[in-house]
Amino acid sequence: MIGYRTLAPQDRSWKQRLRLELMRNWQLYLLILPGVIYLLLFRYWPMLGIQIAFKDFKPTLGIWGSPWAASRGETDVLKHFERFLDSKFSLQIVSNTVILSLYSLLAKFPCCILLALLMNELRSTRYKKTLQFVTYAPHFISTIVLVGIMQQLFAAPSALMKTGGIVNTLVTALGGQAVDFMHDENTFRHMYVWSDVWSGMGWGSIIYMATLSGVDPEQYEAASLDGATKLQRIFYITLPALIPTAVTLFILDMGSVMSIGFEKAYAMQNELNRPTAQVLSTYVYTQGLNDGNYSFSTAVDLFNSLINLVLIVAVNTISRRVSDVSLW
Repeated sequence: MIGYRTLAPQDRSWKQRLRLELMRNWQLYLLILPGVIYLLLFRYWPMLGIQIAFKDFKPTLGIWGSPWAASRGETDVLKHFERFLDSKFSLQIVSNTVILSLYSLLAKFPCCILLALLMNELRSTRYKKTLQFVTYAPHFISTIVLVGIMQQLFAAPSALMKTGGIVNTLVTALGGQAVDFMHDENTFRHMYVWSDVWSGMGWGSIIYMATLSGVDPEQYEAASLDGATKLQRIFYITLPALIPTAVTLFILDMGSVMSIGFEKAYAMQNELNRPTAQVLSTYVYTQGLNDGNYSFSTAVDLFNSLINLVLIVAVNTISRRVSDVSLW
């Protein structure tokens, strides 16, 4: 009998090809096995808990024992979604999330590219490394520590701090009036976004720097010999090399538009700035853990994830049709 090893590849069944592949590269599959187990246990298995968004979850009954959501005696698995959409706060919370996320994306995205371009033009290795360290370091500051620094810098005058933080001290010294930046709903978004740009701009430029390191130096030399200026070399060589990477990262960022970082938003949130500071992630936390509305908070979070999925598919489709650059 002829074994499947002696058969031509096109004559083997998919089971035979799979078995042969596993036998040939069993070391590689064994290497990725811990990562696969981790994903299954901590990423995919917990997804079974999503079903409580369609149930009236009771901790004493568990996920499987809790009854399906009911309204007025009839089964209504979309009850919690309808409750959120009918809430007077839903539009405000969703708009706060979208505005803050888009503002952050539009501010941070070009800053990362601009920083990568500036560092790419530096010729002094020592100065370049120093600049990289200075711009990368804020990324490793804890979110809570960062918010604490902001509170010290932008604090308003009080009984304990008569002159307020450094910023308000300078404002009053120049004849201006002190502003309570951390408790003003009109300044919350600016404080959140630009502190995020400061802390993440350097780290976000790493991928662009890696992309630029792969550009052939001979292209710059040829352009210089042809009389191209530095600005022309940036526009016709550097930027085109960055476009595929930038488009890919933009698509990924659009897929998380509705997922504003919980820690920073919650740490900066207070009773005075809540009208603009309340976003979906903090609302899910307060409803789920603080108030015990587990089914409702899960439904809101699932609604959030579905919007992100729709956005990333839409942006990927548009990008593929316009620029031929896409994730799939």
